[in-house]
Amino acid sequence: MPELAGAVSSISASRRRAQRRTIGILAVAQLLSGLGSGATLAIGSLLAVQFSGSDAWAGSVTTVLTLSAALAALPLSGVAARRGRRTALVGGLAAALAGAAVVVLATVASSLVLLLAGAALLGVGTAVNLQSRFAAVDLADGAHRGRDLSLVVWSVTVGAVAGPNLIRPGAALGAALWLPDAAGPFVISVAGMALAAVLLLVGLRPDPLRESQRLAALDRSAGLGAATTGDGALPSGTVPPDRGWASLREGVRAIRSSRGATLAVVGVVVAHAVMVSVMSMTPLHLSHLAMAHSGGGMGPASTDAFAIIGFTISLHIAGMYALSPVMGWLADRWGRRRALALGQGMLVAAVAVAGLGSGDPVLVTVGLVLLGLGWSASTISGSALLAESVHGEGRVLAQGVSDTAMGLAGALGGGTSGVVMAGLGYGGLSAIAAVLSGGILAAVAVTRPRPAGL
Repeated sequence: MPELAGAVSSISASRRRAQRRTIGILAVAQLLSGLGSGATLAIGSLLAVQFSGSDAWAGSVTTVLTLSAALAALPLSGVAARRGRRTALVGGLAAALAGAAVVVLATVASSLVLLLAGAALLGVGTAVNLQSRFAAVDLADGAHRGRDLSLVVWSVTVGAVAGPNLIRPGAALGAALWLPDAAGPFVISVAGMALAAVLLLVGLRPDPLRESQRLAALDRSAGLGAATTGDGALPSGTVPPDRGWASLREGVRAIRSSRGATLAVVGVVVAHAVMVSVMSMTPLHLSHLAMAHSGGGMGPASTDAFAIIGFTISLHIAGMYALSPVMGWLADRWGRRRALALGQGMLVAAVAVAGLGSGDPVLVTVGLVLLGLGWSASTISGSALLAESVHGEGRVLAQGVSDTAMGLAGALGGGTSGVVMAGLGYGGLSAIAAVLSGGILAAVAVTRPRPAGL
């Protein structure tokens, strides 16, 4: 039937054009907004210790940041379901921009309260970054879902890796603006997030979630069902507007209805908890090593310590994002489950290297790079597996639940890591992390995919 063939061709071409534009806009926006996360991770814990006068507050910024991201995830998913991805992403970036400005005020006032308030708002930006990876697959076909998702994750690399290394130029900017040295990187973050928000507001047209719904309607009117989605699944985002973001129970039910979705969420959550708990304590651990190696002459809040720790964290963040396209390719080629197992295996290796070599800054740095790589493989493969394991109206809510659980796990990891490190040391913290990732490896081994290949 020529008419039917023409309809298939037209809808597929429209989907591909919209997808290419979506990936490009999301990638550039991620690059710009990533400047803030890198700087916060690098010096946030040290600022908390400096302002509070106690090492006990070292994990507070990471905890608040990740907890805020967790609490914002489901509301942002609800906004996306009702009003589209663009509204959700721009609104979240506006909150994060305000957070960076509050952190600047915190450095001026040396206020822990303002620092934590700014971190809470910056956490909404983290939720935006997470939701962007799902926006990248609203229009993706099944064969390239991992690739498209990974390209958007990869785009964070430049901004996030540059963030920690903006400490020195940021200090110069701060001095030029009559601000403390530590305020400079966050001034740059404000500018980056503002540009990202404007780009999404103007450029993310058509909205990928709304466009996927429109094309699905064309599919149905042409008698194609969901043929052009690539995997036989209905596109995400068909939640009726009157349900709002509060349908947490429906999102959980959608995840529990699929073994693939359950495995995906658990794998992503554990990977994030392991990564955050080890990463959040590494700046403090390295600052203690620096003090020991210098005979106590380099304090944890010194500019040199900031620069050394910033470089280490930037390598870790590079591990998280730089090879994302490779991880996406592996997820498409090997399958989501094998790529998830690879990620968890790298996490085990990472904490083994960092823990056993805790007295050597070089080995700690190698461990952090592996930690980032393991997180990347686990998050990309798990997110792709979730996106194709839940169909219909529950998909957006399931994605929101996943990000919420991911953030809560990160907050728990960041909040308890200081206590664990105080009692068991950096090596003991790494050992506990290894047990968690080892459990997911076992789960992948005993969980068989359904015949559809999920």
